[in-house]
Formats: sequence, structure tokens, C-alpha cells
Amino acid sequence: MRGRDGSAVPEIKYAKADDGVDLAYQVFGDGDVAVVGIPGIISNIEVLWEHPDSARFLRRLGSFSRFVHYDKRGQGLSDRSVDVPTLEQRALDTRAVMDAAGIEQAVIAGVSEGGSTAVMLAATCPERVSALMLFGTFARLPVADDYPIGWAPQVGEQVADAWAASWGTADSITTALVRPEYVGDEQFCSWLRRYERQSSTPAGLRAQLQWAGAIDIRSILPTLSVPTRVMHFTGDPLVPVEFGRWLGEHIPGARYMEYPGREHVPYFGTYDEVTDDVEEFVTGRRSHTRADRVLATVLFSDIVSSTDEAARMGDRQWHDVLDRHDAAANRIVESHGGRVVKSTGDGCLATFDGPARGIRCATELMTAAGDLELSIRAGLHTGEIELRDNDITGIAVHIAARVSAVADAGEVLVSRTVKDLVTGSGITFDDRGLHDLKGVPDRWQLLEVAGS
Repeated sequence: MRGRDGSAVPEIKYAKADDGVDLAYQVFGDGDVAVVGIPGIISNIEVLWEHPDSARFLRRLGSFSRFVHYDKRGQGLSDRSVDVPTLEQRALDTRAVMDAAGIEQAVIAGVSEGGSTAVMLAATCPERVSALMLFGTFARLPVADDYPIGWAPQVGEQVADAWAASWGTADSITTALVRPEYVGDEQFCSWLRRYERQSSTPAGLRAQLQWAGAIDIRSILPTLSVPTRVMHFTGDPLVPVEFGRWLGEHIPGARYMEYPGREHVPYFGTYDEVTDDVEEFVTGRRSHTRADRVLATVLFSDIVSSTDEAARMGDRQWHDVLDRHDAAANRIVESHGGRVVKSTGDGCLATFDGPARGIRCATELMTAAGDLELSIRAGLHTGEIELRDNDITGIAVHIAARVSAVADAGEVLVSRTVKDLVTGSGITFDDRGLHDLKGVPDRWQLLEVAGS
């Protein structure tokens, strides 16, 4: 089975809990160190691979570890018709997954409310836990006399009511709670609503929220004896950063790390700094060296007359065609060694470390679009770009966008810079003359790709 980005999705397996409950899990990666991920409120380990950002995040984890993640009882592909368990039972479930996967000891990574299970397992079975990672998690949610930074009870009730009432629907508030920067991005929100529905029902969500609100692991923290890293986004809209800071201060020997961003979990973005730090914590080394500025070939593609096509097809059919187009684009870009930076709504922005790869990718995108009865145009330029979290900026990006805007339907246009860099590649061009590019100094020679 393959995800929408064309990558292979690991096989779903099942572990038996001590009371017979079936727990769905996946194992992937061939690193020397095992890492077991415990999810938060929303989880479906199969659907998670369908979004390119989360698939990329998972593949990165698998590049340096033997990674295991699972759906907790009551959610995703695991048994749903079960009562909400005790914290002890959830720790036992994690052990059952480790046993089924043949893992004696692992780094345990807890996300959001999954962090409480990770803490419980590390405290009660330290021989099974080599280290502990907690991301976006908390010791207790409600306010208490000795814990004044939690949610006020009425706030927690309001969040639970609004979340359950909108769960999996067009009015869902989940995007605002986990990645507010994507509110209004219908493609992301549509996928996230499906992820919600495949994770739980509204009643199941409410039960999990009630469980999370009743948990208090403060008394366990002083007993932890394994190396621990606590990680949190500074602008976390669901679990405020103060919760993470408190954890970092009250776990013996823990290292606390903050990251800029208005996110709750690190799945839905290209957070290389996060995965670099995770790799270093797990393996003691970093294989990924991040540069803020790099030379890259930038590709913009664009569906021609997309507004007219949408009106002709109707919203439902058009969204289906866009999903198929984006899936094909992700697959093709990756096959040519590139990276999709983002979907532009009716096209994509991608980068390549070599211009010939970018050109050949663009021509293959033309063919794939034709199979969908779409016409696209594309433009490429090679220059220095600046990396900013999950986006890129710089004059090279603007030039590539302007080159694409000049192209006619079915054309791949490149700047003279690109043409000069692929000499000897066998790629041929037709001269399209000098052009003024809006907002870019000087006149630019553009060329149409004639053969690749």
C-alpha cells in the first residue's frame, strides 16, 4: 500500500493486550535504536501517512531509528468498543505492543496526552525504557491550588463541547487547535476532518478529553530516573507552553527545549530542527545539517484556467481532481529527488538540488496532468533560497514564479541560468526571447524546454 505521496505505507499489525483488546501498530525503519511513539487524542496510523507533511515526518524518524507507533485502545484501527482505561492499563498496552514487535527496550516518545502514558511506563518499568521524550504534553490540565497554570474548569468544558460538536464536520475546530496557520486551507482541513473521523467518534473524543482532564501525573515525576527531554512549541494553541516548562522543571535531570511555532504537534510541517534534535537525543549524532540559505532549483507549476475548470466540474469533482493532481505531483517530485514545499491550491512549489532533475520532473508533471484532462504550465529558476521552517523565500522564488506566469499552457519555461547549468545533459531548448519579469530587475532571457 502507498500513501498519496507515493511512499510505501508500513504494514498494519495487531498486538493483543493482556485483556484481549486488539492494538494496531506499525514498525518501520532500520536504525539501531528502537523508538515507540504514543499518540495523543487524534490518531489513525494508516491515515497519518496520507498527508505529505506527516508522511515526511514519519520517514525521517524511520531514517535513524526502528520506529513503532500504535493506535491506543478506543481510537483509530485499534478496538474502539472499549471503556476508557486506567493509566496503568495504557502503560500495559504499550508493553504489549513492544512485546509484539520484539522490542525489549526503547526510547518512549509521548505526544500530548500520550505523554502521561509514557511517564507511567518509564516510572514503573524503567528497564524497558532507555530514554523518555515528551512533546506538547502536561502533568495536569485543570487548575488546582498547587498547580495554578492549568485550564480553568469552565474553559475545559467549553473546549470539549465545541470540539465534540464540530468533530469531523465542515465546522471542525481541530485545525485551530493543532495548526491555526492552516485555518482556511481547505485541502489540509478536508484531510484533517477525515483523520478525525477515522480516529474516533464525537462521543469517543469526549470520553478521551474527560480522561485527559482527570489525569494527574505530578506525583510520578520525581520518581523518573531515565534521561528525559521535554519539547514544546512556544505558541501551542491547545496545551500552552507554560505546561511544558513546568514539566521540564519538575522532572529530575530533564532537558527542556522550546521551538517557535503555533503548532501542537510536529507532524504537519517541515520542522527539521525538531527532528534533528530528536535524532541527536536518540542516536547521539545528527546526520542532517541544516543550512538557512542554499542554492536550489525552484519549480512552480500551475493549472491553466483553474477557475473555469472548477466552475465546469463543480466543487465535489474539482476537489477530487485536485487531490489526484496533488498526489501525482508529490509522487513525481519525490521520484526526481525533489521536495514539495507546498501546494499552491492549483499547482505546487517544489525544490531540487539539480536543475536537470527539476526540468525532467516538470515535463513528467505535464504528462500526468494530461492524464487528468488538465493543462498546466511550469517555470524554473536556479538561485539562492532561504529556508524558513516549512517554506522558502528569496529572489529565486520570485523569479521562478514570474517565469511560470509567462509560460503558456503545456509549456515548461526556464531562465537562462537554468539552461546554462544543464549543458551536456541532452535537454534541448527553444529561445523565447527577453522578458520583463514583474518586480524583478533587468530583462531576463527565457527558454522553452523542447526535449528532455
